[in-house]
Amino acid sequence: MSIFVGNLPFEVTEEDLSEAFSEYGKVIRIYFPLDKETKRKRGFAFVEMETPEQEDTAISTLDEAEWMGRQLKVNKARERENSSRSSGGGRGQNRNRH
Repeated sequence: MSIFVGNLPFEVTEEDLSEAFSEYGKVIRIYFPLDKETKRKRGFAFVEMETPEQEDTAISTLDEAEWMGRQLKVNKARERENSSRSSGGGRGQNRNRH
């Protein structure tokens, strides 16, 4: 299981997130996806904790909480869906999105 943490400031660090989430249990892993072109953080991260109960507590406490000047969006991460965007290609593949 993993937690999605959205609306993060771009300057947030792994240490910042670890400190915030460790109040609710043991943090196992933090992952910041990077933009493929710029190699910069994309404003969200994934946090894995030791138990589902710890994750549930962190989610219920931190969702919509203000942190570092932003209102966090915190929920259970969903499995990544296969889409044309993740199968290579390049610009222009998102033309049909609404």
